Amino acid sequence: MMIFKRLACALAVQVQSSRQWVNTATRTLCSKPNQRQAELMARSLPKRMPLPGVQHIVVVSSGKGGVGKTTTAVNLAVTLARHGKKVGLLDGDIFGPSVPRMMNVSEAPLVDEHNRMVPLLNYGVKCLSMGLLVDTGPVVWRGPLVMSAIQRLLKGAVWGPLDILVVDTPPGTGDVHLSLSQNVPIDGVVLVSSPQAAALDITKKGAQMYRTLQVPLIGLVENMSHVVCDQCSNRIEFADNLIDQYVQELSVEVLARVPIEKDVMRCSDAGTPVCLKFPDSQLAKAYDTIASKVVEFLASKQQR
Repeated sequence: MMIFKRLACALAVQVQSSRQWVNTATRTLCSKPNQRQAELMARSLPKRMPLPGVQHIVVVSSGKGGVGKTTTAVNLAVTLARHGKKVGLLDGDIFGPSVPRMMNVSEAPLVDEHNRMVPLLNYGVKCLSMGLLVDTGPVVWRGPLVMSAIQRLLKGAVWGPLDILVVDTPPGTGDVHLSLSQNVPIDGVVLVSSPQAAALDITKKGAQMYRTLQVPLIGLVENMSHVVCDQCSNRIEFADNLIDQYVQELSVEVLARVPIEKDVMRCSDAGTPVCLKFPDSQLAKAYDTIASKVVEFLASKQQR
């Protein structure tokens, strides 16, 4: 595939500098940085350059996998577009891209005369994913190649004009998260977690990483928070309410508490975001709330 060959050639650039930056960043993030470490890390960081025509970049992140992060990113992006925003959605999960299926896009993006990829458009959202550039086989790359791929997807594509670029990230606090923080100014992070302590513990570590990198946190989405009984409409909780304790420790707010519903799985598998399929549902209202709070956060940040 020609576009994949072009991408592969581009990945050879800056691999050594990426490796050096990872080594410095990893040493800093493994412990609380002192002043000397902070100075060294700042010195090794390349200048964060805005993407042409992109006003804001919002990252959706979670420490644990399987907590509904991509579902949140997809429905957030589509909801923002429904509210009149010009929105892009970058699938930053290099090894396990799910955005193409959930957004019902499958064709390889075209390349313009400047060798830049043109994101696909569906549901009013511009989409780009590694899943559109490779065959069905697994991607087996080391860290520096992953970081270079993210840089290519960010800066080697025609994203603008956009009000907001939503970036879906893989689980954990690895190369993708560092590369994003390294290359572009992130306006805010939406954390996603299910209510279990195990998931919250790892999400908290991710939040601390972003704080160390001086990336602001917008808030936390409690996904799969509860279920609503079909018969009596009572709300059934799955666990003790640990979210409030964690957001207090992180000094962030709960953006929304999203219930479990079977329609989420059905819509995701069918490639139709649940906020579009069932716009009057409790799920759609939850994503409306998240989108509104994201917009409010970005507006207040811009006024500072």
